[in-house]
Amino acid sequence: MTAKRRGAETVIADLRQEGSLKALFPRVRGDALDAVFLNTAGGLTGGDQMQFDVTASAGAHITLSSQAAERGYRAHPGQIAQSKVALNVGSGGRIDWIPQETILFESAALDRQMHVHLAADATALIVEPVIFGRPAMGEDVRNLRFTDQWRIWRDNKLVFADALRLIGDAKTHLQRRAIAGNAGAMATIVLAGPQAQKLDLPETCGASLIADDLLLVRLLAEDGFALRRILIPVVEALSCAPIPRVWRL
Repeated sequence: MTAKRRGAETVIADLRQEGSLKALFPRVRGDALDAVFLNTAGGLTGGDQMQFDVTASAGAHITLSSQAAERGYRAHPGQIAQSKVALNVGSGGRIDWIPQETILFESAALDRQMHVHLAADATALIVEPVIFGRPAMGEDVRNLRFTDQWRIWRDNKLVFADALRLIGDAKTHLQRRAIAGNAGAMATIVLAGPQAQKLDLPETCGASLIADDLLLVRLLAEDGFALRRILIPVVEALSCAPIPRVWRL
């Protein structure tokens, strides 16, 4: 998908979609182009592959979200689902990547990659919330493979690299104080742009202003509802467009 600037608005320049991944375009609520993705397969399991390739041309602003939470389902041994996101932002452009939560179920196997290429004066807000099982349903995630790799380049120079690797008994790992302090949900947020700022956060969260134009935030919460209550105000503070309607509590 490619978007371009036309007058005061951002509009679709090119769109290609196939398989179970579809894009919807709600009514515009501001200058940004709202795109909502839908996985009609209902989730990801071993061997599935999902790929996003989004470009905001010079001056364009795209807000990307998902119609519902993504789900990582039980996979057969040795079969790993893959999700790859490539975001490209031209001069003066901006992309807000704000999907709803990814819920990881028992025996899920998911490898994710986030690669972002920015022009010198471009901006990207990247938000990825993750929920480990559904505690209200009595679910424990005791067998999990989950990896998450992020890379951000500005003017072809690597400015941010992060990797998460959670393999094995997720519930036991997350109970450790040095990892998650018994949290059942988490979110990682990166704002690469001049609007990077310090935030007031609950004690289960932390933020690092890595550079004048690079902010990293990590959030922990007991469950998905508690996480969303913390996350929405943070996203609203960092985004210059209205939060997508699909994010309402």
